[in-house]
Amino acid sequence: MKTISEAKAHGGVQGVYSHASETCGCDMTFAVFVPPQAKDGPCPVLWYLSGLTCTHANVMDKGEYRRLAAELGLIIICPDTSPRGDGVADEPDNWQFGKGAGFYVDAANEPFAKHYRMYSYVTQELPSLIAANFPADMERQSIFGHSMGGHGAMTIALKHPDRFRSCSAFAPIVQPSTAGWSKPAFEKYLGTDEAAWRPYDATALVEDGARFPEFLIDQGTSDGFLDDGLRPWLFEETVKGTEIGLTLRMQDGYDHSYFFISTFMDDHLRWHADRLGAVK
Repeated sequence: MKTISEAKAHGGVQGVYSHASETCGCDMTFAVFVPPQAKDGPCPVLWYLSGLTCTHANVMDKGEYRRLAAELGLIIICPDTSPRGDGVADEPDNWQFGKGAGFYVDAANEPFAKHYRMYSYVTQELPSLIAANFPADMERQSIFGHSMGGHGAMTIALKHPDRFRSCSAFAPIVQPSTAGWSKPAFEKYLGTDEAAWRPYDATALVEDGARFPEFLIDQGTSDGFLDDGLRPWLFEETVKGTEIGLTLRMQDGYDHSYFFISTFMDDHLRWHADRLGAVK
C-alpha cells in the first residue's frame, strides 16, 4: 500500500492511498478518514460508495463529513467507483459506462470481466486491506452511498446483513435493471440474461427473499434523475409487507448534487453512529 497524501483534519487524519489490486488487475486509489479516537483503540467503520463519474475524491472534497465523523469517532472509507488505467476497457464518450461507472458488480462479459470486479473489490479485497492497515473495528461496519453508490450500498447490505449494522443512501438507483442509465451497463457487464442482474438490484433482491433490518433514504424532489433513473417508490412498494424498515424522506427542492448530499450528511452520520455504538 502506498500513501499518496495525509492531512490532519478535526484532530484526525484524512488520507489517500493506493495499492495494486489483484481483484481489479490495476492500481486502485481510496480515501480513509481516521478520527482522533483511534489513538485509544479501533473505531467503527462507515463505507461510502460514490456515484457515476466520481472517484474517491468527490465526497472527500465536497461531502463535509470530517467534522462530525471526528466527533462521533467514525472511520470513513471512500473507495473509487471503477478500475483505472490504460489497459482497462472503457467507453470514453459514455459517462454511464466504463471508467467511473463500475456499478459495484463483478462483470461476466469480456473485455470487462478482467478488471470490472468492483463488487468483490469492495466486499473482499479492500476490507482485508483496511483491517490490516488501519485501526478499524471490523465487527462494527455500516455502509452508505449516493446514486450508483446508493445502489451499491443497498445491494451489498442486503447480501451481507451479518456484516453491516446499518445502510443508508442519498438518491439511490433502487432498480438498476430497468433504469435507463443502468440497464445498458448491466447488459454490457453481465450479459443479456436478466436473471444474472437480479443479485445487483436492490428491489429484485428483496423480491427474491433478501432481508436487511432497515434503510434510510434521502431523495431530492428537484432531482433531474428522479422519475427515470432513481424511482425510490419502487423500493418502497417492494418492502411493504416485509420486516424491512424504510425511512424515505423526500427533501423538497433538493437536486442530485453534493449540495444535497452535504446538507443531510450529518443526519446520516448520526443515524449510523447510533447503530454502530459510536462515541456520542
